[in-house]
Parts: sequence; C-alpha cells; structure tokens
Amino acid sequence: MNYRILPAFTLATALVIAVGTPDSLTAAREPRQFQLQAQSPQFWNLVDHDAKLGVVGSGFGFTEGPVWDEAGFLYVSDETINKIYRLHPDGKREEVIALGDPDGNTFDRQHGLIDCASVLRAIIEVTPDGKYKILADHFDGKKLNSPNDVVVGPDGALYFTDPTLDLVAGEEQQIPFQGVYRLDGKGQVHLLTKDLAQPNGLAFSPDGKHFYVDDSEKRNIRVYEVAADGSLVNGRIFGEEPGGKGDGVPDGIKVDKNGNLFVTGPKGIWIWDAKGNHLGTIVMPEQPANLNWGDKDYRTLYITATTSVYHLAMKTEGFVPYR
Repeated sequence: MNYRILPAFTLATALVIAVGTPDSLTAAREPRQFQLQAQSPQFWNLVDHDAKLGVVGSGFGFTEGPVWDEAGFLYVSDETINKIYRLHPDGKREEVIALGDPDGNTFDRQHGLIDCASVLRAIIEVTPDGKYKILADHFDGKKLNSPNDVVVGPDGALYFTDPTLDLVAGEEQQIPFQGVYRLDGKGQVHLLTKDLAQPNGLAFSPDGKHFYVDDSEKRNIRVYEVAADGSLVNGRIFGEEPGGKGDGVPDGIKVDKNGNLFVTGPKGIWIWDAKGNHLGTIVMPEQPANLNWGDKDYRTLYITATTSVYHLAMKTEGFVPYR
C-alpha cells in the first residue's frame, strides 16, 4: 500500500489548520507534530513505541465519517466539498454522491451505507446507484436539527446524535433540545436522552451493556447503562477532555474489542480504558474529527483529520458493530 509515512516524535509539519465546519468548533491553528504521549504503561499495550502515521489522502476540505469496506477502500465524507468518496489505499478517490454537508457514516447490518446528512436534517441510506433514501428526518412531528454521527446498536437499530452544530444558517430549530435517538427497523424514532448540550460521537461497549456519547460543548464523555428494553439509565460523566482555544473538542468515538475507548479530542485521539482512566493521547498533525477500524484484521485506525485521512497500525483489534 502506497502510504506516506510520518514517524512518531520526529515529524515536523508546517500545516496550519483552519476551521473546517461548524461541528469542528475549534480546530487547531498551530503547527503540530505526530506524537505518542503515554499517561499509563497500558498505552503501550495498544500501540507500538515506534508506530508510524501514514497519509492515505490529502487535499480535502474537511474530512469526516470514515468507514472501511472489506473490498479494500474507505468511505469518507467531505463536509465542505459536499461529497462522499471512496478513498483507496493509493490515494485514488471516487465520488459516490454529492450531498450537502455529509457527516458521520456507518454500515447497517445489511451493509447499507448510512449517512448523517446535515443539510437534509436526516439519516439517509446511500444507495448503490449513487442516490439516497431518507430513513428519518422528523421526531414527534418536528424536523431534526442536524444529525451528526450514527452507530449500529447490539439490537441492529441505528443510534444517532442530533446537535445543532451544523444546522443551516437561517433555518429554524424545531426541536427545543439536542437529543440522542434510536431509529428502529420500522422507521420509528425514539428519544433516548436530551441530557447533553451538543451530543456528537457515540459508541457501544463490546458487550452492549454500556453506551458512550460525548458532548462537544461540555468537552466531556458520558456513559449510560443500557436497560433490557434498550433505554439508557444511570448516566454519568465518564471522562473530561479539556483543552485550550483552538485545540479541538470531543467528537468521534470508537471502541476496541477489550472495551478501550478512542475519542477524538484536543490535539488528537485520547485513549481511555473501560474504567475511565486516560491512558494516553495520539497527537495528530491535523485536528481529527472522526476515526474507524479497518484493514483485513481491523487493527488499523483510519483517522479523518481536517484536510487529510491518515492510518495508524495498532496492537489491538477494533470492535466493529456492523460486522
């Protein structure tokens, strides 16, 4: 695979990062180096000391929503160019669909590509012929705000966040809160919580007993227990990701098979164990918005970071709920 390699600790980059989209909130403007910053020895059980960061593709507007297809490519959203692409390991990109402000993506259990379409204010399925069908765009008779990220739950339903981060300027917010929802197989939308100011990334633990969602405004991660009926109970703060202005905020979340969390945040990707201990941070040369597991063994993190898409080999296998 023709990746360009950026070594840890030694990469000098002249990148100056601009704010990509409203939901990036505070993307970094300072030049950075790729670094692996351990807070605990357990960090090195997840990534090698000499791990190298590869560039899969660059020259995008603002990248989001990476999803690895076992055919050997990534789906990637570009929120400013307003397209979803197939991005191949050699950097070749192919347009899948032109769509206003596509955001987080996932596969459903039938391998359908599901996207959070901010301008449409909808959860959509992108069809193989390059078109789309709306799966949900209302709750309780009111238009959704701007769906941001989506994940498949242990029950096969789609779970998504609906902040106002990408609400189109001049459009009315009809729902008076920013919710987290479950979209069931019958097309019904169920409110799970409205506890968060600006809910963003979300993920389930591998055993399906815990549900994580971060709040870009409050700069924290919440965890809930999942009740037998699928409702969320006993919500609490799992972790905080404080940072300075321009450092970035909690955004995308993914989990490995051992229950460790990988959460984009100030300056990079924060790694947490299942008990809420911050194990360390992968400092990125560009501010990441999202990430996902890929390659044949699902031991590679693919990271959408502002104008580029990166990859980083890990020592741990990812938990991929739609497999």
